[in-house]
Amino acid sequence: MFTQRNIARLARGAQLRAAAQRRFASTESKYPWIADNSFNREREAVKHHAAATSDLWKKLSIFAVVPCVIGGALNAYNLWEEHWEHWSHMPPLEERVEYPYQNIRSKNFPWGDGDKTIFWNDSVNYHNKDKAT
Repeated sequence: MFTQRNIARLARGAQLRAAAQRRFASTESKYPWIADNSFNREREAVKHHAAATSDLWKKLSIFAVVPCVIGGALNAYNLWEEHWEHWSHMPPLEERVEYPYQNIRSKNFPWGDGDKTIFWNDSVNYHNKDKAT
């Protein structure tokens, strides 16, 4: 009995869905009961304007924004390469002068050996405790 009830319920639901889909899938764009007055004409004009405006912004997004992002990415890549080319001409980290205002430590950090910051990069940062002037 329980399964028969479920089968009947499912069949009824499928019939209702089919009827609703038929009703909403109509190809008629203008319904005969809608009055042709200024309010409805204005609403239709607003819909057409919205469609045209959204199409404009879609085209702008594709044909203007994407090339600008690509150009910005190329610029960032070129700046990155120039920066590291500049670093290759500098003396090694061990030979550079350490000034007293660099790498000030009032107490050790609670991680690692206590001398390196959390953002320490061995290829860029260098600290020799004995060399500070």
